[in-house]
Amino acid sequence: MLKIGITGGIGSGKTTVCKVFELLGVPVFYADTVAKSVMQNDPILIQAVKEAFGDETYSESGQLNRAYLASKVFADEAELGKLNSIVHPAVFRAFDQWSLDQQNLPFVVKEAALLYESNSYKDCKYTILVTSPLHLKLKRVISRDKTSEEEIRKRMARQWSDEEKERLADFVLNNNEEHFLLPEIIKLYNRFLEESIK
Repeated sequence: MLKIGITGGIGSGKTTVCKVFELLGVPVFYADTVAKSVMQNDPILIQAVKEAFGDETYSESGQLNRAYLASKVFADEAELGKLNSIVHPAVFRAFDQWSLDQQNLPFVVKEAALLYESNSYKDCKYTILVTSPLHLKLKRVISRDKTSEEEIRKRMARQWSDEEKERLADFVLNNNEEHFLLPEIIKLYNRFLEESIK
């Protein structure tokens, strides 16, 4: 079974590309969604987060205090690195377990915003980078998240640039709204399908 990684900066359209693969019958592992889940449900991870950032990271009822944690990590690169070093291994374990459940399929997709930054691309046979012009990224995220351009740019600054990611990507899909992505996605789908049955 092939493992295909998909990534892209915020607002690039990587989730849209993943939805097309899902429509084609390919299971997709959404790493960011799983990260939120394990932070709420993995007792080992929860204990490690409390030890690193304090008991107030979780309420008495066990709910993650996202606002408190964000205030701790998003202004401090070292603290964010510490959090990622706790969360990423738990997500890797979840992906490994999820992959075992898909063994009878030709290939699966792993969608992760920090695919390269976390080194999880090394578990993938191929990686696809979804890129998009900055003005389109900003427009999409402002519309989707109802947030300011300044806040989006801060989030973007914490991720690698497209140029850095392109050096590691096997395939690049340019989601510039000037041409249809669907034929390119189907071409990749057929390629991966063909390779998986060789």
